[in-house]
Amino acid sequence: MITQKMKYALKALLVLADEAEKDQPEPLTIEQIAKRSGTPKRFLEHILLEVRNAGVIASTRGRSGGYSLIKKPTDVSISELLRLIDGPIAPLPCLSRRAYQRCEDCTDEATCRIRKVFAEVFWSYLLIIDSLTLEDMLRSSAVADQVIGA
Repeated sequence: MITQKMKYALKALLVLADEAEKDQPEPLTIEQIAKRSGTPKRFLEHILLEVRNAGVIASTRGRSGGYSLIKKPTDVSISELLRLIDGPIAPLPCLSRRAYQRCEDCTDEATCRIRKVFAEVFWSYLLIIDSLTLEDMLRSSAVADQVIGA
């Protein structure tokens, strides 16, 4: 499950990606992003700073300043964003690629049935989530409408 913070980050990035597709894109202020994405402004400042520091967006100061997407939507990995905003995405610490920790109560990882079952589920999830990009999200509305019956 993704956090509300991650949902806000995705909504903001989708707004910036929509703006980047225009003939003459302009940087958007936090107020504009908040309004277009339906996200509270007070949460966006911290989130956009994290995303900017990761090199996904840029900020411009001044009267015509604001935030702009600097990576192509095809180059913005959803799994990398998840890790950036929410931290490790593995269901168990012993399954994490980047934040591996042995479970405190585990005596033998090789025979742990809990680890084995969740490893299978997590592997399937990773195959999908690692392949998703911001571009996929921009183009997903028609497919999502069919799936959820909107």
